Amino acid sequence: MGSKEEQRTVLINDKKVNLTSLDKPLWPDKKISKANYLQYLNDVAPNMLPFLKDRALTVIRFPHGAGKSESFFQKNCPDYAPDFIQTATIGDIHYIVCSDMATFIWLGNQLAFEFHVPFQTINIDGPSEIVFDLDPPSRDEFSLAIKAALFIKEVLDKLHLVSFIKTSGNKGLQIYIPLPDNQFSFEETRVFTSFVAEYLIEKEPTLFTTERLKKNRGNKLYLDVVQHAEGKTIIAPYSVRGNVEALVATPLFWNEVQPSLRPEQFPLETIIPRIESRGCPFSTFFETKKIQPFVPVLKGLMQQKKGS
Repeated sequence: MGSKEEQRTVLINDKKVNLTSLDKPLWPDKKISKANYLQYLNDVAPNMLPFLKDRALTVIRFPHGAGKSESFFQKNCPDYAPDFIQTATIGDIHYIVCSDMATFIWLGNQLAFEFHVPFQTINIDGPSEIVFDLDPPSRDEFSLAIKAALFIKEVLDKLHLVSFIKTSGNKGLQIYIPLPDNQFSFEETRVFTSFVAEYLIEKEPTLFTTERLKKNRGNKLYLDVVQHAEGKTIIAPYSVRGNVEALVATPLFWNEVQPSLRPEQFPLETIIPRIESRGCPFSTFFETKKIQPFVPVLKGLMQQKKGS
């Protein structure tokens, strides 16, 4: 047994959560311990939990801390999970659904660093949002993600679509377009994502590609249109990554998307002060779902498709 400092049981909304090995170094280079990580989850919860709510969760756990090769994906809820953990069965997998604080902190104690969520909730079949995943070959070409993001923003603004952007916490950027629930299918949203991807490739064929095979992409940024589909996932806003720098998938204000932007600007220790001083760039995300004018955009594209 560890010392009293290392072990603790906390009551979260009448649910007992055991916290263990609190002194354990998780990002040793940054002197971030398990206690620091759990404090981060506690502080970021109001901004992050809404994006996990009612979603079938896939986590990546790092039992020995960041940067180690022993990390593993977890989709199935383990047998030893407390009774309060909610699950959703999809196919033969019993996914954890992290809609409350107790589940969130319990997962943090299990050293779940990366929270990956599908594009729809467990209550609907179609997408809750469109996400463009802008994936450059490496961080050295991060400027390609900035260029692609600004081109896409131009298109979205012309179509009067409200969009949000975040870093991936690794080497790319991700653009979100919130949608009203239960209105669109993945097939319909793919018409739109394909249109935008084709427009970018036509505009800058030497910079962007939709080529799935890495070996055939050269040094181009990959526009991952196929990833936006049922059952696929994306890193949740404010999730930390398992890289040694403890970089976070950080919501940005669009005016921050400039040539000087770098993913390294957003490690875990900067995120709460950032929210406190600047607010959350995704704060109006769910309100936007109700007013997003996607129907006329889709109708126009469908008519164009029929006519071609």
